[in-house]
Amino acid sequence: MEFLYVLMPISGVSVFWPGLIILGLGVGVIGGFFGMGGAWMITPGLNILGFPMAFAIGTDIAHMAGKSLVSTMRHGKFGNVDYRLGVIMIVGTVAGFEVGAQMIMWLERIGKVDLYVRWMYVILLFLIAWMVFTDVKKRIAKEKAAKEAGKDIGKLATGIEWHKTFHKIKIPPMVHFKAAGFTCSAWLPIFLSFLTGWLAGILGIGGGLIRMPMLIYFVGCPTHIAVGTDLFEVMISGLYGAGTYTYKGRTELVAAMIMLVGASVGAQMGTVATKYIKGYGIRIAFGIAVIGCMISIIMKLIPRYIEGTKAVMDVASTVLILGLVAVLALYIAFRMIQGARREVAEKKRRA
Repeated sequence: MEFLYVLMPISGVSVFWPGLIILGLGVGVIGGFFGMGGAWMITPGLNILGFPMAFAIGTDIAHMAGKSLVSTMRHGKFGNVDYRLGVIMIVGTVAGFEVGAQMIMWLERIGKVDLYVRWMYVILLFLIAWMVFTDVKKRIAKEKAAKEAGKDIGKLATGIEWHKTFHKIKIPPMVHFKAAGFTCSAWLPIFLSFLTGWLAGILGIGGGLIRMPMLIYFVGCPTHIAVGTDLFEVMISGLYGAGTYTYKGRTELVAAMIMLVGASVGAQMGTVATKYIKGYGIRIAFGIAVIGCMISIIMKLIPRYIEGTKAVMDVASTVLILGLVAVLALYIAFRMIQGARREVAEKKRRA
């Protein structure tokens, strides 16, 4: 079965190349749908397939930059991108990303990068999953209360409303974001983008895993605007990050190109799917994906603490991460086809 493996010239590891194609195509669909580069799944996925963590980070960022460009262009056509908000956040993102990348180089020198980054992923994914499902739970409770009172809760209502507190901060300059539909201090998105940029530089992600929940829960973006604006930001941070990690010699361009072929096709499908699956449908699917990814990382950590489990955990984590990507991509594609058929049928009926 040697033909299923390809030697990576820079990192020197042999990688299961069909796994790269599955990751690229599947995460392209998922990334375009959730409004992020998908690195929160690809970086652990590349590490599980055999890449050292530093190379997994750099390779994923290089692949992510090109794919996010395609998704951003598609979302822009649907009016899902608040470019003013995205441009303001670039300031904090770039600064934070460089700080995070320098920390990774230091962790690699002391031989702790794999262990520390994996545990940071587990903690971060747990917190994000908790936030998403807490929001869903509160939203359901609000819908129930509104129904009993004979009222309509409104399509844009959320369960968690932390953004209302942050909007009370009136530090100049105050900026109105037309596409997103709110006004806040410019320092709020700048500070949050620095935090996401820092975490992105450490974890090897475009920041979308962190930025999309922050845009929704802390800044107050509607979900579909958060998706498009986040992808615009992922594109910028991804291009910068690709240059940074390539300069540091931690980017495997062969693997990035293999994934990018499938990702470019998948990203278009995922972006179109947001036209038919709105709001909390996106959030619930996102929460499920986060939990599955967190479990796969924990599986890779188990052999450090329980001897004799490495072979089993390696296979199980690989099956889980690739299976999760495949199932989510198929679900999104199925819902997209359903929505398109309904739209065509409605146009025929009106005609």
